[in-house]
Amino acid sequence: MPTERVSFKGHSGAQLAARLDLPAGPHLATALFAHCFTCGKDIAAARRISDRLAAEGIAVLRFDFTGLGHSAGEFASTSFSSNIEDLLAASAYLQARDMTPSLLIGHSLGGAAVLKAAADLPQVKAIATIGAPFDPAHVLENFAADLTRIQRHGKAKVCLNGRPFDISKSFIDDLCESQLDHVLPRLKPALLILHAPRDAIVSIDNAAKIFLAAKHPKSFLTLDEADHLISNPDDAEYVASAIATWSKRYLPLARPAPPPGAPEGITRVREADPNGFLQDVTSETHHSLADEPRAYGGTNKGMSPYGFLAAGLGACTSMTIRMYARRKSWPLTGISVDVSHEKVHAQDASAAHGDKIDLWHRAITLHGTLSPAQREKLLSIADKCPVHRSLSQGARIRTTLAQ
Repeated sequence: MPTERVSFKGHSGAQLAARLDLPAGPHLATALFAHCFTCGKDIAAARRISDRLAAEGIAVLRFDFTGLGHSAGEFASTSFSSNIEDLLAASAYLQARDMTPSLLIGHSLGGAAVLKAAADLPQVKAIATIGAPFDPAHVLENFAADLTRIQRHGKAKVCLNGRPFDISKSFIDDLCESQLDHVLPRLKPALLILHAPRDAIVSIDNAAKIFLAAKHPKSFLTLDEADHLISNPDDAEYVASAIATWSKRYLPLARPAPPPGAPEGITRVREADPNGFLQDVTSETHHSLADEPRAYGGTNKGMSPYGFLAAGLGACTSMTIRMYARRKSWPLTGISVDVSHEKVHAQDASAAHGDKIDLWHRAITLHGTLSPAQREKLLSIADKCPVHRSLSQGARIRTTLAQ
């Protein structure tokens, strides 16, 4: 998907660095992503979620809060409240580009921030939180041993994840004063809470408190063995897929009419993992994954390319038979089609010696009290399916480089 490197002014006037991940096809909605405490816009989970949503037609803006990552400003002068102001500034930037966000996604403390910011963003229809704390002050547990020193000197340098950060007393005071218990009951957007039972940073009881305090529509999804940063690629894919699927219920994602010459629109395939073979496959409002088996260097998270071809032949066969039986009012109660594929030597098909051709095996099971004549007729109808004709008659493929 195309990505723009953009910037906008944050709460203090400092320039905040951001990435705007855009759909390769129609732009149907916009999401705003808030990263975890002292993290950044480029962590693996944020990238995967953005890629997955962009594949669904949802643009995603992810940015570094003031003083973090590539953003300007001093982290020591920030607070939880200033994070919310940065979020509002990000929303205003998108609105100025006619891309008003309707989906908010927040990771950890970013999750608490989007819940708090939602009251000032009435256009938002849905919110997803990942490992979010019920009480923003929960983040103080990360440097509990330094609290006395910070209180005494007004500011102190603490080590978080191996990196030094200046934490001020005002930052602590603001966190302690920021509560969600009054915000959640008034939350209007739909809410999806994603949390791992073994999260060692923000315990699972935080998710329970958020869920109980919020009103419907609300949903909870457990992340099983995931860690707090969603560092496992499989967990990141699961989170991305869950948010993409859930958000469709609440966002208006009506797609424009297909372009001329493409009666079913465009099927777009985009590489999801440059280190393997995983592909995002989107067609209109549908999404699936393509991959290779582990034996061939893939991760087996989706059907192989030949698997998709077999599925197309099987589905088209079943649909064509059903249409004919329905038109004839025949007692056909069910259909199943088993398809397998192999390569055979061309001489087996009386073709040029030495070449190989594709051989598709198709076994059709018809259920119902059909006569032998009806079964034979439906078997012949199977050869009328458009995909069967395309595979048996061959096709021409015209390839160009997109600009």
